[in-house]
Formats: sequence, structure tokens, C-alpha cells
Amino acid sequence: MREIPELLQASLDTGATTLARCWRLERRDAVVMGFTDHDQELSFDNLLFEPESGLTPSALESVTGLAADSHQVSGALSSERISDEDISKGLFDGADVTLYLVNWRDVDQRIVLSRGQIGEIRRGDTAFEAEIVGLSDKLNQPFGRAYLHSGDYKLDATEHGIDLTDPLYLGQGSVDFAIEAQQFSVTGLSNYADSWFTNGVLTWTSGANLGMDAHVKAHRKVGEETVVEIWLSPPGVVLPGDTFDITVGCGRTAEEYAEKFGSIVNFRGFPHMPGDDVAASYPNRGGRHDGRSLFRS
Repeated sequence: MREIPELLQASLDTGATTLARCWRLERRDAVVMGFTDHDQELSFDNLLFEPESGLTPSALESVTGLAADSHQVSGALSSERISDEDISKGLFDGADVTLYLVNWRDVDQRIVLSRGQIGEIRRGDTAFEAEIVGLSDKLNQPFGRAYLHSGDYKLDATEHGIDLTDPLYLGQGSVDFAIEAQQFSVTGLSNYADSWFTNGVLTWTSGANLGMDAHVKAHRKVGEETVVEIWLSPPGVVLPGDTFDITVGCGRTAEEYAEKFGSIVNFRGFPHMPGDDVAASYPNRGGRHDGRSLFRS
């Protein structure tokens, strides 16, 4: 059971409506913000909680067991601190949020209602709505390795034994011109083989999308041009001269891994693992059932 401080409990017992909600939001880039649904600024713990955000809370759903608590906040995209551009860049994704119930007459009278992280964010032309999921939501997330035929989705220098700072695996280029919102003619990658960076990661190092990552859908040579295509359109406009770093990609197959990196030992997949067809198989006349590997003749 949650313990309520005596002074706050005494204020609640009076029946006076002097309560407000405050949100402390800490983004992954260490930027800390404070917001309140009160009509005036509040301040505690060396943080100013601003009313201009216009945040409106939904009911807080709190459940027993391991299910995640959740609630939602909505607001207008009018504050300089919460902009459509920053939401598009993912700066608020996974941000830590602490929700307080505060007596605005005396902010020392407060209690933490919940802690969580920002989940799904939906936005329109002038407003947004963010889901706040409780800390127990992490218990619903998969951790560890999975036994799959394919390798890990993301190349890791430590686990895969690849030096991703090696110029062989890390390219640097710039945009020559945009063919479409997700497709660009680039310079600086002409020495790399066709499809070398397909399934890799592109990181913008200048321009409106500075610091943002994009997954590479295709890297190909079209005549004298080199074309890079990404899966999602970046939030900022890509202009000629915008620079980027791009890391080598892998199709997550043992054959491609061995060909590109020359070390099947660090593949981290299980290409010889029997699939569902083996589990569902049945004996038939004339078939071979001697227990040998399916990959042997």
C-alpha cells in the first residue's frame, strides 16, 4: 500500500482542491523537462514544471501482478520544448517519466504516483498523444538470444568480432541529389561493391537530420551513379551536400556472413537447426531414417 505523507494526507482530508499533477521527463540524451497541469509554474527538486505545455492526463490504470501500469498524456505542439520535429527524430522515444501528485500551495506535500517510460506517440498537425507505460512493461520485452537460422539483426563489434570503424566496413559519403524522399544519389561510396551496405545503418553527420540513424534498404550502382535507399523518410529535408556515415550490412545468412567477414565462427546464428518441417514429419516407405544430419548426402 502506498504511504501518503502526513501533511499531504491532512490537506486531502480537508477536501480542498489544491492538487496538481507534475511530470518529470528525462530523455535519453539527458535533457530533463518538467510539466504540470496546474495553471502556474511549480518548482521542486531543482526543476521548473511549466504549465504552458498544456498537458492533459488520462486516468491512471494501476493493476496488481506483473501487468504494466499505463496512462496517457496529450498536449498541443505549441511549446518550444515539445516540437513535432523532435518527436519525429525520436528524441522522446523511451524517455523516463515520473508522475507526481502535488499540493500546489506547498509543493513539499507531494507523492510519486507512477514511474515509467514513453511508449507509443501519436501526433497530428497541432497536437500529440503519448502513452506512458510502467516499469513492469520491461518484463514483457524479450531479452537474450533467440535460436534462429538467421544471425542477429544488428552487427556488434564485440559479439561478431568485426571492427566497424575499419574503412572496409564504414563508409563516408555525401548526398549528390535526392531522387525521392527515401532514395539518394551519393558520392564517396564508389569503391565499394554493389549491395555492400544493404541492410546496414546510415547515420547523418550534417544537415537537418544530424545524428539520426536510418536503416538501409538498398545500396546499388546504377550506371555511373551510386544510389542509397533507406526504409523510412527522414523527418528533415535531405539536401545536396548532407554528409553521412554508413556501416556494412549483412543479410543475416551464414553464407553472406562468411563471404563478407570471413569468420563463420562469429555468425551467432544456427543454420543447421532443424525447422518446424522436421518436427511435423512422419515416416514413409522408402525414406531414409538413419539419424544423420539433414545436410549430409
